Amino acid sequence: MGCGTSVATETNPIPGKRVEPDDPVKTPSPALTMKAAILIQRWYRCYRARLEMRRRYTWNIFQSIEYAGEQDQLQLSSFFSFMLDNFTQLNGNGPDLISQLLDPVVDPWLIRETCYHLIPVPESYAGPRLSFPLSVSDTNALLSGFKEQRPLHARYVLQLLNETKKLLKQMPNIVHLSTSYTREITICGDLHGRLDDLLLIFYKNGLPSEETPYVFNGDFVDRGKKSIEVIMLLFAYLVLYPDHMHLNRGNHEDHIMNLRYGFTKEVMQKYKVHGREILQLFQEVFSLLPLATVIDGKILIVHGGISDQTDLEFLSSIDRQKVKSALRFPRRSLEQLDISQSCRQVKRMRSTDGSRPGSSRSHSKIQKTPNQRKRQCSRQDSAVSTTSSSSSCSSLCSPRTQSCLTPRQCPATPSMPCAVKVLQVPFLDSLTSVPPPLAQEDDQEWKQIVDILWSDPKSQEGCSPNTFRGGGCYFGPDVTQRLLLQHGLQLLIRSHECKQEGYELCHGGRVITIFSASNYYEEGSNRGAYIKVGRELVPRFFQYQVSRTTRKLTLTQRVRVAEGSALRALKEKLFTHRSELMSGFQQCDHNNTGCVLVSEWALVLESVLRLDLPWRTLLPLLARQAQDGRVAYQSCFEDMEPGIPLLPQVTPNLAETLFRYRTDIEIIFNIIDKDHSGLISIDEFRHTWRLFSAHLGVAIDDRAIDDLARSIDFNKDGSIDFTEFLEAFRVVHKLDSKDQQGSGKTDGDKYS
Repeated sequence: MGCGTSVATETNPIPGKRVEPDDPVKTPSPALTMKAAILIQRWYRCYRARLEMRRRYTWNIFQSIEYAGEQDQLQLSSFFSFMLDNFTQLNGNGPDLISQLLDPVVDPWLIRETCYHLIPVPESYAGPRLSFPLSVSDTNALLSGFKEQRPLHARYVLQLLNETKKLLKQMPNIVHLSTSYTREITICGDLHGRLDDLLLIFYKNGLPSEETPYVFNGDFVDRGKKSIEVIMLLFAYLVLYPDHMHLNRGNHEDHIMNLRYGFTKEVMQKYKVHGREILQLFQEVFSLLPLATVIDGKILIVHGGISDQTDLEFLSSIDRQKVKSALRFPRRSLEQLDISQSCRQVKRMRSTDGSRPGSSRSHSKIQKTPNQRKRQCSRQDSAVSTTSSSSSCSSLCSPRTQSCLTPRQCPATPSMPCAVKVLQVPFLDSLTSVPPPLAQEDDQEWKQIVDILWSDPKSQEGCSPNTFRGGGCYFGPDVTQRLLLQHGLQLLIRSHECKQEGYELCHGGRVITIFSASNYYEEGSNRGAYIKVGRELVPRFFQYQVSRTTRKLTLTQRVRVAEGSALRALKEKLFTHRSELMSGFQQCDHNNTGCVLVSEWALVLESVLRLDLPWRTLLPLLARQAQDGRVAYQSCFEDMEPGIPLLPQVTPNLAETLFRYRTDIEIIFNIIDKDHSGLISIDEFRHTWRLFSAHLGVAIDDRAIDDLARSIDFNKDGSIDFTEFLEAFRVVHKLDSKDQQGSGKTDGDKYS
């Protein structure tokens, strides 16, 4: 049928018989042809619609999990901040290690501008060598070295950071540029440690120079594997061309964000000897980066966005270096917070906390255990913000918070004779009650910076807390229009959000989002883009996608790869919340059949995970359905398992906590591990876990923690190999090969 070959044979005609010509081939009627074309077109449209649906929910999964991770980071930052500000007064001995990291005392060795000369560069070093002041040959050598995966020596890293620091100290908070001196200015969005994207931009658009000026709009580091290389290249061109290379600060130019998202770990792995000094200097340099750029007085470029209280004049006058991290609200003294008195009332406050407002999306149908209700309420009410009558909508808050901080009436006590309003300050997944502090100028400066770094646009009018991401605010078209008119601007360009096409226009074209890291979530998940603006101030968009394999795949194959990665991440979420989900399912399953209605299944997932996903659409991919259409809820967890079989000493409660907070635990123990040897004493393990679990609202017996510590200490030398500990509590897909999970050493390990 259509695929074979036909052979024509010629026969001699019969003598005397006339040969008739072949019958003409019948052609289909135009109506039949049109009908076939319509059917094909209808099928193709359905095919593309299904593909687009899969692409969209894959994107929603990736983005929801990313923002949930940022909310977890804000909770962990609250924990660190509370410990740093109040642990010394409450317990008599402060957290020295956390204090060093969050508010480090700059090493006097670093203050000396010639400190890097004390670091010898061995003859065997084959990486790029820099001389100062930098020249074009130096940046070319750096570019070539990074292309060939040759790292930069610690001496040159420190020297380049010092030169960058001196330059940034002279720069204003808001940099003003003009197109009168050049044809066009190129604006790039988030790079997130993806060196290949940066190299492709330089290849397509040209290296930074007087003829090719650039504005890079924050988030240079974290998530990617080459953050050091990306940031060193940008700083080198900044030092070489300070008038033509401009860098705005992003929300990931923040040492607390770097703890979770990889930059701190990358530095310590590549520079084992001088890593701590390099990180301290990075912290100083990040806090000195300008906050905004204005082109021709008409185009405002900020990393995140704005709020209804954003004031560019006030923003240009603040001391930006004071805000080392936007995740830490200004420090309070004991006199302002009265922590010593209020913390003695925490248990009493929680015992009477029956009227705490719940989430607007909570579901009363699902009855929760007391422990679940405690964690649910604390997540909904927790926030890291201060309040004042003129404050903006910015906040560092948990998902779906109705107000940034909830004032509540505290009953009179002998220590506090009058009843006063108190604030619920998040302390991991629990709350600590403190009196509201007085408004200070530091608060306003901090809020202005949080708005600039963390906010996102929305289509609705007005300004509200950014509850989905957990920090900053949502600003509507009216907020954009008001700020543009107030300052005589025409356009706002921002980054901060991954877009499938690399860019997106909203608010009637007055707000542009630009994102320059392609394949951000998964190979083929999105394009990268950059903008070029000339004297006409009309933006032109250039898209690209770095890939060695994507172009060989069909659209269906690309969607399938991204979809598989997203579903694996989502199933890990299900596994780490297994006990809460099972409790919710069982409460709906009154007859203990193992099945629940689809609506009940979706309701439980939404109330526990709070990811705002199309659960009904995802049902066939996450669970099995019985013949009557009900969902067999235990099938949600069949595809996932621990990295290694659980130790018999680990109780289910402790095991789930370890799975769920694995990333947070890794951050805390990396802080404890001063020499980054990967070994932690059993005493440190026990003390930190007791503190950590006490504020998670999870009842974990001390004996279980001690048994776990002794079990992990395989060689009985009194210390725990933390790498093995994390491997034991890693969630994997049953079909994944465990051999592919190991990671080799980086090329820069031997270059201290």
